[in-house]
Amino acid sequence: MERIAAADYHDLVQVSDPRVAPDGDGVAFVRTVPDDGEAYEASIYRVPLEGGDPERFTREAGVDSQPRFSPDGDRLAFVSSEDEDAQVWVVPTDGGEASRLTDVPGDPEDLTWAPDGTRLAFTQRVTATEREAGIDRDRANADADDYEREPPDPAVIDRTVYRSREDRWFHGTHRQVYLLDVADGTVTRVTAEPVEHGAPAWGDETTLYYVAQRGEDPDDSVAYDVDAYDTAAGEAEQVFTTTGFPEDLAATADGRIAHYFSPEEQAGLRQGQVHVYDRETGETHTATAPVDRQAGAFQWGPDDESLYVVTPDEGRDALHRLDWTGAAHEVVHREGTLEAFHVGEDRVAFVQSQWDHPGDVFVADADGGGAERLTDVNRAYLEAHAVAEPEELVFESDGHEIQGWVLTPPDADPDETHPLAVEIHGGPHIMWSTAGSTWHEFQTLAARGYAVFWCNPRGSAGYGADFMAANERDWGAVTMADVLAGADLVAERDDVDADSQFVTGGSFGGYTTGWLVGHTDRFDAAVAQRGVYDLLGFYGATDQAYKLVEWDFGTTPTDEPEFLWAHSPVAHADEVSTPTLLLHAEEDYRVPVNDAELFYRLLRTNGVDTRFVRYPREGHDLSRGGEPAHVVDRIERIARWFDGYSPHHDAAPALERGAGADLTAPED
Repeated sequence: MERIAAADYHDLVQVSDPRVAPDGDGVAFVRTVPDDGEAYEASIYRVPLEGGDPERFTREAGVDSQPRFSPDGDRLAFVSSEDEDAQVWVVPTDGGEASRLTDVPGDPEDLTWAPDGTRLAFTQRVTATEREAGIDRDRANADADDYEREPPDPAVIDRTVYRSREDRWFHGTHRQVYLLDVADGTVTRVTAEPVEHGAPAWGDETTLYYVAQRGEDPDDSVAYDVDAYDTAAGEAEQVFTTTGFPEDLAATADGRIAHYFSPEEQAGLRQGQVHVYDRETGETHTATAPVDRQAGAFQWGPDDESLYVVTPDEGRDALHRLDWTGAAHEVVHREGTLEAFHVGEDRVAFVQSQWDHPGDVFVADADGGGAERLTDVNRAYLEAHAVAEPEELVFESDGHEIQGWVLTPPDADPDETHPLAVEIHGGPHIMWSTAGSTWHEFQTLAARGYAVFWCNPRGSAGYGADFMAANERDWGAVTMADVLAGADLVAERDDVDADSQFVTGGSFGGYTTGWLVGHTDRFDAAVAQRGVYDLLGFYGATDQAYKLVEWDFGTTPTDEPEFLWAHSPVAHADEVSTPTLLLHAEEDYRVPVNDAELFYRLLRTNGVDTRFVRYPREGHDLSRGGEPAHVVDRIERIARWFDGYSPHHDAAPALERGAGADLTAPED
């Protein structure tokens, strides 16, 4: 069988956003494949619940997303984008051509049908000028033909947070809520305040809920209001105010509103919960009270009495069904990495990846059990390639139990030893498993002869509130202790060469990689990716993630500059001797590139073997959804940098191949 390679990314199919049809006979989902080195083709497919091959539901051209069945299932709404022009479309489910219903400037998101099927709510990001001229409702209202929004020159900043993690500047825009009449395409503006709105969710057929971030400085707070808009009267009222991250709402016809809650103090260290506000009684219930886990996506069940909530859970994702008052819960499904889910009348569909495949559509009974795999989108590829199976490890670090895994090369000679590649997750408060977005990278490194180790150190979600908060005010030493304890265990194996070890990680994992090379010389080479290397500079340059410094370290650059400097990898750059490659995206606004620029300059001036690779047109999610050629290039560069310092590979170090030499592997 063939071994997995970085370039195989072009052959891998991704699936996302499953939606159970109201008639219960199928599941719609988005199927995405690389189109070329720079773009993707994404179409909506439908797979029968009783089994069978998926069928394309929308045309091949462009990028389709957000499939949403109408309440009676006779139509499917979706967003389609060609040449970066995203608009709302609707197609009959029994056949026929799709119709474009909008011509708006702000990239529609958050599609949701009204219960009577006559309207769609959506959000888009628009300027005050576009609202005043009516361009936000229809670009035909512009004075000139073919209206295109132009970025201001110069850009005048008047907000605390003025750009987002993925290469987007706000430039005077705010997200607003709209209603679309499906019959005639009329767009009605629901909100107009110069604040951020989002998460539209229908209660009954005349009540639309949404969130609004108000206050003296909404960007500097996690407080948000939930409003109710009466579509018949055209009026809104504020229902309640809460704190957390206003990404989702889910409402019932009788006025119960599920929403995400996190305490305002130390929000990044605290497990988020799902709260339910009852408009009739004015009471709030914690639906996730029985579950000591970080709450993720949630949805009301068909009876409007149960809530379905995803949580990380000890290296797996669990789908819970909870009583909305918090009285009881049960686990519906717990396996692999659950990327997205949708509850139908009696079935729940979800996208799940596991160690032996990078993701497919599954379906299970809504009351638990009976999980079936509906798609096998990468069957031909997987049948032709050797996939390594990870081995779970549980080890102790400073009196704490840590879960990790090791992946060794497939079909390896038992008498051979392998260099060790240590991978460190980002977040910092996320959880890794044996699947998910790391599947291709880890399998590629194993196929190239590395034993790959990863774990969930203290600070990770999925192991309870105390564990998640265990790296408070100390990202570096705590994570380092746990990662090295696991690496020590793996290095004792007979099939691992303890004298040949490497390390890499991205975002918080990049921070930890930078911290490690400044505090130990055990690694032969390192690749630090999109890392936070300077906490003071990060605080000023990042998007809303500057709150991480306040939450996790309990301070600011003004209050404790020396403390934050001492906890920054760049403060220890003069101790680095490990050859270190830096990878960063030029339009990363979660961890801006200046962090890598400073670290690179210090490594160079201290004589460390280093190179700095910058990816144009990319943001913080390069590794998960960047241009296909860049996704491949990143994995190849990691492997080639390691190869150059590994006695197990016949490759010269990059710096010996001449200034500016390409680091990528030669074509086979």
